Amino acid sequence: MHAPKKRSPNWDSGCTMPETEYQYIEPGATAMPPASVSAHAEEALRLLPCDGKRVLFIIPDSTRSMPMPAVFRAAVKAVRGRASQISVLIALGTHPPMPREAIARHLGATTKELDTDFADVAIHNHAWDDPAQLASLGTLDAARVSELTEGRMGDPVEVKINRRVLEHDLLCICGPVFPHEVVGFSGGNKYFFPGVSGPEILNLFHWLGALITNYAIIGTKHTRVRAVVDAAAAMIPLEKRCLALTVKGPETRALFYGTPEAAWSAAADLSAETHIVYKPRPLQSVLAIAPAMYEDIWVAGKCMYKTEPVIADGGELIIYAPHVKEVSVTHGDLIRRIGYHVRDYFVKQAERFGDIPGGILAHSTHVRGAGEYDNGVEKPRVQVTLATGIDEATCRAINLGYRDPATIDIEAWRGREDEGLLLVEKAGEILYRLESERAGA
Repeated sequence: MHAPKKRSPNWDSGCTMPETEYQYIEPGATAMPPASVSAHAEEALRLLPCDGKRVLFIIPDSTRSMPMPAVFRAAVKAVRGRASQISVLIALGTHPPMPREAIARHLGATTKELDTDFADVAIHNHAWDDPAQLASLGTLDAARVSELTEGRMGDPVEVKINRRVLEHDLLCICGPVFPHEVVGFSGGNKYFFPGVSGPEILNLFHWLGALITNYAIIGTKHTRVRAVVDAAAAMIPLEKRCLALTVKGPETRALFYGTPEAAWSAAADLSAETHIVYKPRPLQSVLAIAPAMYEDIWVAGKCMYKTEPVIADGGELIIYAPHVKEVSVTHGDLIRRIGYHVRDYFVKQAERFGDIPGGILAHSTHVRGAGEYDNGVEKPRVQVTLATGIDEATCRAINLGYRDPATIDIEAWRGREDEGLLLVEKAGEILYRLESERAGA
């Protein structure tokens, strides 16, 4: 049994994307000095048509790598004195809300500075599960959903967004772009959906991504899921801009400013060059070390999404994260109820799992990876093992393997690719693929 070889086809491969209004790429594929990040971010954001307007910046939470302190200060400096109101909305999706102390660290400030130097900046967590915090933009009808998903789905879906979005005049996304398991490449309009959206549209397109599979979507620019996200974003009746960054760990390589579509497109092209590593042959075992910013398997699952394409049939991924103690802070009960399974385990038992939100099912199958389910027998393509702070009984109960992290010698994995062993440090943002899948190979 082999993982599918075809990538998700472009939903509009012949489209012409709008041009960015500002972009800077550090020469020689090197990192921008910190002062340069601040200067270029401020220069770009001074282009915001914000005079007399209420401006809302939409930013990621701390599970995404980016120079957030520099961008936050540049953003405020660029619009202060011109905008009538400055607000920040943290695009949590369904992640837990950030406490004020964590927000301050994320923005490179102290809580005292937030209360003094940035007293004119209102900062809010998104609340996806609080109906009072959401507003309806309308409905994508059944025919439109069927068209966008190429017939994979056909139910109408109400599109809801954080009500604070509609209480402003100008929206500006500030965030990085990486290969992504659900949408192909993150960023752009994805900061609206699912970043600050209600659950209905979120569940629809996450399950759509699961149907197409992580293996087919991740690292593909134009996907059916991106089509749904962009269609929902087009329903927001406000002016929108985006500052999209290409970052690699702590280093920033480039930034792009323009409409969400234009900035995202340029950043996704550079992300394809920056965040995809090609390997000559499949590897039998991968040890993926989850960074501290991944606090549960809900986000540490990215270790699987980014390495699945290079793991050999019958191979194993070990997610090494002794600091992770939870399956999911937000969705743990539902995930423990259904466990982790391949896509067809759910597709072929649709009635049994009909009450489970599509986003939960999608997470489950993305972490478990490709495989088969026939006649009641599940055959995953690879073994997924947790070497975390989650006990063995829980790992077995949710259908994942268990290793005591204390028994793993990380250094023993280093430099052994010729033996079929791959060590991935700070896993979750760099995508690994086989050389045979490189464009033009």
